[in-house]
Order: sequence, then C-alpha cells, then structure tokens
Amino acid sequence: MVDADGGTADRGTADGDAAGRDAEPDPVAEAGEAAARLRERYDELRRIEARIADLGRDRVEAAADTYRRAHRVLDEYEEDAVGSGDFEAYVRFEGEFANAVDVGDDALAADAFAAADEAVDKKRLSERDFDAAREALEPAGEYVDLLGDRDEAVDDYRAARKAAREARKSLAARVDELREVAAMADADLDADVDRLREPVETYNESVRESFDEFYNSASARDAFAFLDRADATPFVDVDVPPTDLADYVAEYEAGEEPLPTLLEYADYSNSKLEHYVDDPGALRTAVAVHRTYIERLDGEPLTLDWPPAAGDELAYEIDELIPLVSRVADDETVATLRGVRDLARDDEYERLRRAAEVRDALDEPELALVRTGAAADRVREAERTLDIVEAVLAETER
Repeated sequence: MVDADGGTADRGTADGDAAGRDAEPDPVAEAGEAAARLRERYDELRRIEARIADLGRDRVEAAADTYRRAHRVLDEYEEDAVGSGDFEAYVRFEGEFANAVDVGDDALAADAFAAADEAVDKKRLSERDFDAAREALEPAGEYVDLLGDRDEAVDDYRAARKAAREARKSLAARVDELREVAAMADADLDADVDRLREPVETYNESVRESFDEFYNSASARDAFAFLDRADATPFVDVDVPPTDLADYVAEYEAGEEPLPTLLEYADYSNSKLEHYVDDPGALRTAVAVHRTYIERLDGEPLTLDWPPAAGDELAYEIDELIPLVSRVADDETVATLRGVRDLARDDEYERLRRAAEVRDALDEPELALVRTGAAADRVREAERTLDIVEAVLAETER
C-alpha cells in the first residue's frame, strides 16, 4: 500500500519541483508555435515549387545539370589545357566543354552557356579564359541554387511537420491533464487535511514499528501463521511464504526461532550449524534460497493508503484490519486505527478526503488553476489550440 508518509514526501517533492515546471515550455504555446512554423515552411516550399513550375521543372533541372557539367570540365582540364603544354588535353577540353554547354536556344541560361563557350573558344587558353568562362556561367548557377533551396525547403518542411505532430501529441496529453484538473475544481483546498493526514501517518508509522518488533521476536512459525491470516484478510496484500520454506518452518524444530535467527544460521559453517539445528542441509535448502523473501517482509501491507479510500470503503477496510493488527500492535496503535475509522464515518470526511486527493494528484501550478477557477478556461484554450494544430496538419499535408 502507499503510505501517508510516502504521500507527504511526494507532496514535498512536487512542491519543490513546481518552480521548475513553471520554467518548462507550455505544451499549449509550443503546439501553437509548431503549427505556425509548419505553415511558414509549407508556404515557403510552395513558393519555391511554384517558381520552378513556372520555369518548367525539366528546364530548371537541365540548366542545373549543364552548369554542373561545365564546371566539372573546367576543373578537370584547367591545369593541362592552358598555355602551350598538353595539346591533346586542349583538344579534349575544347570538345568536351562544347558538348557540355551545347543547349537549345530556348533553354534556360542559353546565353550564359554560349558566352562561356565563347570565352574558351581560342587557340591558346590562359587561366583568365577559364575564369571568364566561370563568370559567364554564373547566371545559370541561379537554377542550381533554386533546386538547392527547394531541397532545403523540403527538409525544413518535413522537420516542421514532424515537430508539429509531436507537439500535437504532447498537447493532446496536456488537454487530458487539464480536463482532469478541471474535474477537480470541486475540491475545497482550504479544508484542514492535516486532520486526516496526521492520524493516518501516526498509525502507519506505529504499525510498521510494531510489525518490525513482531518480526524480530516471534517464532518463524508464528510469523508465517500471521502472514497466512493476513493473506485471507480483504485489502491486505501480502506475499505468503514459499511452500518449501513454510514446510520447513512447520516441520523442523528450528521453526521456533525468529526469522532473523534463521537467516543468521544460514550464514554459519556446517560444523557450527550442527550445534543449532538437527539438519543443516535442510535449513540451507529452505532458508538460504529464500533470503530475499524473508528480508523483505515488513509491515507495509498493514498500512493505510494516502490519499485514503472513500469513507465506506475505508471503514470496512479498517474493520477487517483491526483483528489482524491487534495480533502485532499495542492498544494505542489499534486505538489510532479506530480513530481513523471514526473519522471515515464523519460527515466532514469526504470533503477532507477530496481535498487530500486533489492536493496529492496536482502540482502547484495546477493547484493554482483550481484555486483561481481558471482550469476551465485553460481547457478551452488548449482545445482551441489543438483544433488549430490539427487543421494546419491537414491543410499542409503533401
């Protein structure tokens, strides 16, 4: 069971983290911004694609390919074809470059390709001629840049769409959270929850201590009998002893020893253990292999949850617990448990329990929404933003 002490610690942690949460991005704002970015990236991509379509996609790609081929030829032959060096390289260059820039008169940048060809159409070439050819090609570079812009815009669009989908998912989860917060607006956060918390904490602490004392002093046989009875008690969730361990405790004289003593015996050497038990091998087989089970036994199954259950359920749970707890705890602990039962039947109980439930479930920013009555407004704002994000995702789908 979750204990009241644990609930208190968690509440302290939540309160300590509240300031950190305030600084975190708001899923509502994040989703709105993600939708706006997606719309911008989509519009930019459409603008670039429209320009390419107006020019003719095939013509743009052909001009870009011609530009790249021309530069490859220039780069490949510049060193060998200049001056009076390698005549064969010069001849190959002239032929390959002429073929590279050979385009129709109606091609994009046809004048640029013709000017580049003219710049190197000489009997003797210099580095200046290659520079002039590159300069003449510059207008055609516009189409390489245009295709590059398109590819970059596609990447940006895809990234923005992925981010918008993730933001929508986070926002949808936040909408659910806010709806839950709004549903808790009925809680009276000014209620004196300590009136309920303090007796629950006191009982839980006492019953843990009582069980520890019982565990350390009672025989293993009595401890297992208690666990069997606890297992038959509603609302009490205990792990019953493994069969081989339970059989050993029931059948061997060592079962009259407390469980911590049996664990101590399991660490003895065989020669030392023979002085304490009749069958050292049986003890090792039954106890040593179940050390983890024995060490984990505690009074936690006897504690009350925090926040506690509804009044009728809690009262019934305590009715079932009292006979069991009376076997291991003192009268004061049992009296505290009865006091919690009486409180569960009090007319004020549900108001206190609801306040405790809400305080435990919500962090400080969400509690502030309940206190100020702003939860419903936040739900509507988040729902509107979610509708916008979904609309933008639908409208920008490709």
